[in-house]
Amino acid sequence: MFFRPILLAAALSASGAHAQSAPPPAPTPVPAPAPAPATVRVALETDQGRIVLELEKERAPITTANFLRYVDQKRLDGIGFYRTVKVAPAFGFVQFGVQYAPKRVLPPIKHEPTTLTGLKHLNGTISIARHAPGSATGDFTISVGDQPSLDADPSQPGDNLGYAAFGHVVEGMDVVTRILDAPPSPTAGEGVMKGQMLVPPILIRSAKRLP
Repeated sequence: MFFRPILLAAALSASGAHAQSAPPPAPTPVPAPAPAPATVRVALETDQGRIVLELEKERAPITTANFLRYVDQKRLDGIGFYRTVKVAPAFGFVQFGVQYAPKRVLPPIKHEPTTLTGLKHLNGTISIARHAPGSATGDFTISVGDQPSLDADPSQPGDNLGYAAFGHVVEGMDVVTRILDAPPSPTAGEGVMKGQMLVPPILIRSAKRLP
């Protein structure tokens, strides 16, 4: 008469042991975050201080490769920031480059609009100056303040391809702001550039890649 409860208790104990040893459900796998697009850094040593640029060699490969050719071939050493366009306090852009100097300028490159690269003209963005799309060579601007009007906008009429952004300032934005605030010559320059030219330019002593 005592066997039946003992067997029942044993059965319950075995059942519990079996339940405890069942494997837990497998966790839902979490996808690994996508790697950040590859970049390269360049330092501009200027008379006003150091500016470090982070260039988007993966998202804007053509424009970045072009800039790096100017850097690696020392074509930017000894040139200067020659133009400042100040629309409002802490808003506008500064421009530097070879100004079509025959011994420094390289052939023009294909245009990379912001609708293709996904980049935007934000505060500190570097982009390449141009006339018609595909005419850009060795002159560059750095934005001070967000400037979406420089991005490509297919909804607009005419040449709506904007400018090719290809990186941004990661160090020395205070230097860029000082250049923006530098007083331009009231008489130098032609057309829309009159009154925007720095005489003398603010010298870039060297441009080099950073490790």
